[in-house]
Amino acid sequence: MATIVALHAHPDDEALLTGGWLAQRSAAGDRVVLIFATDGDAGLAAGLLGEPAGTLGPIRRQEGAASARALGVARVIWFGYADSGMAETPTATLGRLVDAEVGDVAQAVAAVLDEESADVLTGYDRHGGYGHPDHVQVHRVARAAQPLAVRRPHLLEATLDRTWLVRAARVLRPASWLLPGLTLPGDDIYTSRADLEQSLSLTIDVRDQLAPKRAALAAHATQAGGGVRIVALLRALPRPFARRILGTEWFLEVR
Repeated sequence: MATIVALHAHPDDEALLTGGWLAQRSAAGDRVVLIFATDGDAGLAAGLLGEPAGTLGPIRRQEGAASARALGVARVIWFGYADSGMAETPTATLGRLVDAEVGDVAQAVAAVLDEESADVLTGYDRHGGYGHPDHVQVHRVARAAQPLAVRRPHLLEATLDRTWLVRAARVLRPASWLLPGLTLPGDDIYTSRADLEQSLSLTIDVRDQLAPKRAALAAHATQAGGGVRIVALLRALPRPFARRILGTEWFLEVR
């Protein structure tokens, strides 16, 4: 049995990037600990709920807890930093994750690693996936936290094979104005197939955990409304397509 500490920027990242693997490891008897650096209070649902400012964060915490239960997570930790917003639409909130000292956040992560005697820590690839400032910050924090732990864990960086994402974005970009709520990234996202093949990477078949992964996605109801949303699209996939699209997860292993 192993202990895995999964560090994520916002609620729903755990389901999108690592949900199948976390559920798989939990089902195998490993202890899974989930750290959310922020509560995602600047997510795209902010302003769509018809509620006062500050309402989204507590709701997303509830959704994160429900997702964790679906995945078999043993412990959920909230660091309490403010969501920094997208690079082109940053928030003006105090205490944003992107403004925090990397070393300070890394020390907090290392404290959890020591408390849990963790064997594995997960972060994000160097692009922060699709470039969200909080994701890039999580990449830096995980890299800094690994050597701070008394018992140095393996570091796995969650990523995706960007091949089809880039092709789809190029096709959709001319008509992006017809897709409110859908953020179309540039080409420099996640990891190329060539880099996955040339680096120390793990390609994990998680089709046996499709049900808990989809349940975790369904827990994030606020992230499925207000236009064309990735969570909503993935939840609506027919099972054969879901097995193909959601059935593989990728990690880069950091020595």
